[in-house]
Amino acid sequence: MLAQIVLFEGFDPLDVVAPFEVLCAGSDAVGGALEVRLVGVDGPGPVTSGTRGLRLEATDVLRPEEPGIVLVPGASGPVEGDPDEVDTVPVLLARTAGTALPDLVRRAFAAPDVVVAAVCGGSLALAMAGLLEGRRAVTHRLGNDVLEATGVEVVPARVVDDGDLVTAGGVTSGLDLGLHLLERCYGPRVAHAVERLFEYERRGVVWRASGAVPVPA
Repeated sequence: MLAQIVLFEGFDPLDVVAPFEVLCAGSDAVGGALEVRLVGVDGPGPVTSGTRGLRLEATDVLRPEEPGIVLVPGASGPVEGDPDEVDTVPVLLARTAGTALPDLVRRAFAAPDVVVAAVCGGSLALAMAGLLEGRRAVTHRLGNDVLEATGVEVVPARVVDDGDLVTAGGVTSGLDLGLHLLERCYGPRVAHAVERLFEYERRGVVWRASGAVPVPA
């Protein structure tokens, strides 16, 4: 199985590194059965984040039909400012719509054995490209109203599992997302082993459209 974490100009470093480390530790726990890559939209090479010019290296191009996980991070930078002068987070996320990313993710959704995941503003990037209408998802609390305006049913949970779409809230939720993906793919013992290794306990309940419907309070 292949886990591909997408790098784009202005990405948030922790949105990438947190799930990357969790999934790599999970790979070790399953004897290397999970391959984890940082991938680019157009090809391999250095990609600059939105935080102080930090760069990470994409080692491959995104291959959307490969069985496994395609994970889209959010962006980092100022939240407010003149969009003609400042690369704010909304500007960086909207800019991904002009790249090959939307078409690649659309192909990933169409592939039978691929789960699309997103951390923080990654959900917004996909929603603004028209890919999440009618789906259940979450993003950073500051962006949930925008997410809802694109036709998404916002579920205010730490991690929202909507089948072939799994999303997580603010930036640190990338840890919880990674652990949920490990549990979903390989079971709770693997996820628990990584929790113990990282000395981290998952936060919140993973929301799914299953089980009894709660009576309104």
